[in-house]
Amino acid sequence: MADNTSPGGTAAGTPSVAVLGTGIMGAAMARNLAGAGLDVRAWNRTRAKAEPLAADGVRVLDTPAEAVDGADAVLTMLLDGPAALDALRQARGALRPGLLWLQMGTVGVDGLAPLAEFAAEHRLDLVDAPVLGTRLPAEKGRLTVLAAGPEEIRAAAERIFGIVGSRTVWVGDDAAGGAASRLKLVVNSWVLTVIGGVGESLALAEGLGADPRAFLDVIAGGTLDLPYLRTKAEMVLSGTYPASFTVDAAGKDARLITEAARQAGVRTDLMPAVAERLRRASAAGHGGEDGAAAYFASFTG
Repeated sequence: MADNTSPGGTAAGTPSVAVLGTGIMGAAMARNLAGAGLDVRAWNRTRAKAEPLAADGVRVLDTPAEAVDGADAVLTMLLDGPAALDALRQARGALRPGLLWLQMGTVGVDGLAPLAEFAAEHRLDLVDAPVLGTRLPAEKGRLTVLAAGPEEIRAAAERIFGIVGSRTVWVGDDAAGGAASRLKLVVNSWVLTVIGGVGESLALAEGLGADPRAFLDVIAGGTLDLPYLRTKAEMVLSGTYPASFTVDAAGKDARLITEAARQAGVRTDLMPAVAERLRRASAAGHGGEDGAAAYFASFTG
């Protein structure tokens, strides 16, 4: 990374990172980066959601261009590919050749292509780096980063990855090839299968008059038991859904997976069904709650 004094008065040698998108994951990343001593500037489409970061030493700015101006790296953690592209287009005037761009959201295969084209056009060093993990791992800096990018920029990228995550898995040397984004869709297909299955099983227990906790007791400690299943089941059983991976975000990923599979000639039956459950849960008013709230899809018309 560049060893220059930033416009905000940061001492020479302190890496500066612009974090674009401070939702559940982006906010946690920004806090961890600032806590590690980096100069962090943040932008969010709704500024009020980013304002609390100021208490953690993050500079909250009004536009993507202001956040990116003079930064050594830009980290995008936005809902989808179009949102990430829009943010970078707004920052166009502040971009410089060689700027490190860490694309860390789940954008899918089709969503990545325009980002790679934009990076090539502006000579940005793009690393496609979607992450595995939700709110708690993000807050603890224990995400798993799936990364694709050339060898010569990996050290700079890993300086940031090592703060926001506990493990980086390099799966390709060309971000535009989409190896990282493709693998993320595969992983999320399993995540969404578990979320959908938990909700349906607990709803079925309720419908049949069976004790849902008896279901959990029966599988406890066996090969069918999963910590993630337990986490989502407890949300349903307690009736509280603090957002970690929201219904709407999960629905977006389910649609990305379904479309990617279609283009690859793979028939998926589970993902379209999960996407439909998530759509119904969102329509019933649960879009901003944790994906476990897909449970409610079992009881909506």
